[in-house]
Amino acid sequence: MACRITELAIHSADPDALAAFWCAVLDYQVLDRDADVVQIGRADQAPDDRLTIVFDRVASPKTQNLRLHFDVNATDRDQAAELERLLALGATKVDIGQGSPSWHVLADPEGNEFCLLRKRVPPAS
Repeated sequence: MACRITELAIHSADPDALAAFWCAVLDYQVLDRDADVVQIGRADQAPDDRLTIVFDRVASPKTQNLRLHFDVNATDRDQAAELERLLALGATKVDIGQGSPSWHVLADPEGNEFCLLRKRVPPAS
């Protein structure tokens, strides 16, 4: 027997705003919401089959680099075009000492780091 990751929880100062950003990045939808928690994922997948992201409100600010982060790949455009799209959505470029790799290190609107990789992948089915 084994476990399966079903949710990723991210602490957030503004769960609604951060959920909106990641919905736009990942083409996800809001699945559930209350005053302090927003859950996003693929509405076209059965609940038992999908991975969701939960943004929960916390008062403390982010103070250091994350030890876990997302790596994303574009599904329908090249890396340069996807970088421009992510920047237009509110991502920012960050320098964490990565040098000049083939990927871009970015941060979401609350400063959570993520990487845009070069490879294009097919959309999730």
